Amino acid sequence: MSDNLLSILACPRCDKTPLTELDGVYSCGACKIDFPSLDGIPWMFAEPQATLGEWRGRLQFSLQQLSQESAKLDAELKNKDLRALTKRRIERYKKATDSHRRSLAKILQPVDVQSMHGNFESYLALRTRLPADQALNTYYANVHRDWAWGDEENSASLKQVRAVLHDNAELGNVLVLGAGAARLAYDLHMQIDCTNTVAMDFNPLLLLIAQAVAKGGSLKLYEFPIAPKSLEDDAVLRTLSAPDVVRDGFHLVLGDALRPPFAGQAFDTVVTPWLIDIVTEDLPVLAARINGLLKTNGRWINFGSLAFAHPERARRYSPEETKAIIAENGFSDPYVSEATIPYMCSPASRHGRQEKVFTFSAYKERDAEQPPRYRALPDWIVTGKEPVPLSPSFRSQAMTTQIYSFIMSLIDGKRTLKDMAVILSKQKLMTREEAEPAIRSFLTKMYDDSQKQSTF
Repeated sequence: MSDNLLSILACPRCDKTPLTELDGVYSCGACKIDFPSLDGIPWMFAEPQATLGEWRGRLQFSLQQLSQESAKLDAELKNKDLRALTKRRIERYKKATDSHRRSLAKILQPVDVQSMHGNFESYLALRTRLPADQALNTYYANVHRDWAWGDEENSASLKQVRAVLHDNAELGNVLVLGAGAARLAYDLHMQIDCTNTVAMDFNPLLLLIAQAVAKGGSLKLYEFPIAPKSLEDDAVLRTLSAPDVVRDGFHLVLGDALRPPFAGQAFDTVVTPWLIDIVTEDLPVLAARINGLLKTNGRWINFGSLAFAHPERARRYSPEETKAIIAENGFSDPYVSEATIPYMCSPASRHGRQEKVFTFSAYKERDAEQPPRYRALPDWIVTGKEPVPLSPSFRSQAMTTQIYSFIMSLIDGKRTLKDMAVILSKQKLMTREEAEPAIRSFLTKMYDDSQKQSTF
């Protein structure tokens, strides 16, 4: 751990800096809490033990899914009517699945060995939690793009960052928030003038892979394309490696982008690749947080799409609104470059696409008022002392859940769909004409869910 990184790390609970470090454990004297490291990568979550425990649970779940997938493949192979080519493909896929499980377990040994049992109450107290839709394998395909076959895409990404730098390419101390498997952070550090580069993400699989290859190692991992081009592309063994050993000053940190564990005004440049439109925090609040991380005249560089998918229509910002929000939060008017680049175009898949990316650069002109620490959960969940709001969505969900629960209670292996519709009608839950298609729709969804295959 270099002195440069230690000097800017801050406690994500109270913002105290600097922390103390001994044998890879970082300590906050104010909070009396230790932050461990995973294979040398600081684990800087607000509740480190609970988060580590949850990631371990997700690891175990992922490995169990792979074991179940392997068992299903064994069952399929017992079918004597399989065509020769089909049997060959399934045998290959099973071999790859078993190998993938072993490889994941090996890479993630630091998570397993250092795990501690956390509890949900810890998350409640700090209003932090891991996104429910993010698992260890959520961005697994990206590691192959970053470190195996993605030279064209990686070059196009770096080119877009260069396009908004103009002649001033000195980035100084750089933070890449939501770095993923860290290829863009690596390329910035290796090809543009950066003093130090910190790549931060919350997924241990991605950063453990990034660390292994950036140090000059290589990993053999299977790629599982969504739409394989041929029988042999169903599972492809790739060798992951970096072009060169990363130079000094490149650091990896595990943490939450909405509770960044860094001192205020610690960076000359903050880069947000494919991040601002997927986090739960509203863009004006996120912009103020990024402002607080930058020195005066520091620069915010954003790269990625603008696919805001928030439930509130008002928070699905257009490019024009995005530019205005940036300027309102202490930054200069953003300089924007838009270009269409290839995205996830694996040579083994038919599923690649072209993506129009929105890249901007904006200088910090003034300090923005800093928002309170991110709160993932409201008080009526945290304290349990306030009434649970009867929102329209809760009311609708409650009624739907009651009906679905009643339908489930009617499944006894004897009643037909029509029989169940008659019972719903007698209970005055809905007319028979309404009940039959409603039950059919519900059972169709249940059937579809039961047939879904696991993905990597």
